[in-house]
Amino acid sequence: MNMYTWLPKLKLVVIGIIVPLMFSVSTQAASKMEIDLYVEDAMKQFQKHTTAGAKLAEEAKGILIFPKIYKAGVIFGGEYGEGVLKAGDTTLNYYGVAAGSIGAQLGAQIRSQVILFMTDEALNEFRNSDGWEIGVDGSVALATIGTGGEIDTHTAQQSIIGFVFSNKGLMFNLNLEGSKVFRINR
Repeated sequence: MNMYTWLPKLKLVVIGIIVPLMFSVSTQAASKMEIDLYVEDAMKQFQKHTTAGAKLAEEAKGILIFPKIYKAGVIFGGEYGEGVLKAGDTTLNYYGVAAGSIGAQLGAQIRSQVILFMTDEALNEFRNSDGWEIGVDGSVALATIGTGGEIDTHTAQQSIIGFVFSNKGLMFNLNLEGSKVFRINR
């Protein structure tokens, strides 16, 4: 069996083991009200850190907001977060995101993630999917902010644009590929 056939299976096993361990302290999932409050705060932080991103958000057909994604790892890593998909002020559905990784890593972090669906087609493909993997089911252009706070013109023209940030500002050199997004009941 070559590495390319067993590596995806190993990632799923890692997610299945690491993610529950990371969150065993909290026995309950966040309620709708908790998620909504965290989302509101995350969007305020997003608008504070990137005016160019805030302008794009106004034009987006849908916005997927994960206010708190928890990531931890010691060689094997995992991450998990819960959020909402919004169109304007309307919450369309609640979603979770999870990913696993293998490699040189040690530590933990909490970050926020905002994904803008700029076209109806991209939004509908996401909404009609049964589980969605970034980089497989949809290509997300990860935004980087240049001098003057502007987003690269090429990125701004993509149908799906992602932003990753913490309470300290936008985060760079991150990879969202392989993250699985799925609908949750709240």
